[in-house]
Amino acid sequence: MSNKLYVGNLPFSATEDEIFALFGADDRQVSEVALIMDRETGRPRGFGFVTMATPEDAQAAIAALDGSSMGGRTLRVNISEDRRGGGRSPRGGGRGPRW
Repeated sequence: MSNKLYVGNLPFSATEDEIFALFGADDRQVSEVALIMDRETGRPRGFGFVTMATPEDAQAAIAALDGSSMGGRTLRVNISEDRRGGGRSPRGGGRGPRW
């Protein structure tokens, strides 16, 4: 099991320090917090990733925080899936067949 968590539906005002404190509550150990920013505007996109020290800390964070509220928004917390390289379709992508 992975220690890296996806955190969705974050308030746009959330900071990395706030997320670190939230996930580090109840003696859980946080290794890293990364909020995803929009490339063009530099504003937060409303989601991020939290790496916990152990799989047990990751499971405890999911149990405690998935469905909880932060800034009036309901958080979505689950194990992060590995990103597939390239962002293209596994079938070759593109526009599809030209008929």
